[in-house]
Amino acid sequence: MPNPSARAWTADAIRIIEADFNRSADTHLLRVPLPATPGIALYLKDESTHPSGSLKHRLARSLFLYGLCNGWIGPQTTVVEASSGSTAVSEAYFARMLGLRFIAVMPRSTAREKVAQIEFYGGTCHFVDSAAEMYAQSARLADELGGHYMDQFTYAERATDWRGNNNIAESIFAQMAHEEHPVPRWIVVGAGTGGTSATLGRFIRYRRLPTELCLADPQASVFHRHLEDRSICTSTEPPSLVEGIGRPRCEPSFVPELIDRFYAVPDVASIAAARVLSRRIGRSCGGSTGTNLWAVMQIVSEMAARGESGSIVTLLCDSGERYRSTILDGDWLCARGIDICEAEKAVESFFETGTLSKAAL
Repeated sequence: MPNPSARAWTADAIRIIEADFNRSADTHLLRVPLPATPGIALYLKDESTHPSGSLKHRLARSLFLYGLCNGWIGPQTTVVEASSGSTAVSEAYFARMLGLRFIAVMPRSTAREKVAQIEFYGGTCHFVDSAAEMYAQSARLADELGGHYMDQFTYAERATDWRGNNNIAESIFAQMAHEEHPVPRWIVVGAGTGGTSATLGRFIRYRRLPTELCLADPQASVFHRHLEDRSICTSTEPPSLVEGIGRPRCEPSFVPELIDRFYAVPDVASIAAARVLSRRIGRSCGGSTGTNLWAVMQIVSEMAARGESGSIVTLLCDSGERYRSTILDGDWLCARGIDICEAEKAVESFFETGTLSKAAL
């Protein structure tokens, strides 16, 4: 029989989340100067300004609403999530808002700044040795505790209303409306769950827009391999140093048919691009933003060589402040034998010339 008190709690939980949404402004769309290619305009959707600090704030809100409306989350539910950090930070934010216990299952290598933020919001971190272990451990914990495994990797694409309702795609195109090139030639994104790329790709097709979607993928990830050969669904490469995007397996929320192009990006390139971009725009950027930029630079170089004009939009996924102890720490890089000097020079040269050198590729 339905429980009226649980139903009332769910209604109030949804109201609380919607009230938080109403208090939050949309994230900014920043123009990045490209003086060497005046006909090409680059924009960054700055997702780091969400209350929980990253693009994953949108996903966490959608996943909580999805779980509440499906009856999976109640007043005593322990919420469990598998995450490399940012989704867990955002879900911990919403769990605290609803007075729910939250457990994040994550690799031991996760940046300690993210761990601290999860704990700040009242969440608990359960560490595993590799990303591949997160799924089974999360399901086991949820089962043992009688809780709910949020499972962002399965539900990301279906929890988001891709037709509109202020999703990231609708927001980007609305903010571009008065620009010189209002319909982007390209949108460049990474994929962790695949939910954001699915939302953008579906929205582009739904609105019958000519915009193409490019996947910026860490070299260690399986997604770009799967796009080349659909029979490849896992990767045994050592994990990428870039947190939040790239996966060792093809996630259920990743929709390859929506991707028009992809670039596999080495970690050293992602880190260098994030550092240079941070200096150029005066905002600290995380590694996944660097991955996006490296792909953008290749597209800009090609467009400039063909004499094309147009706009490109990509994402500033989260702040580099979350990675002060890892990819933005020179000693940390040195200890791992990572030298980003040449890659940084290539990125600086791109901003000066509008071309990413073939040697850098």
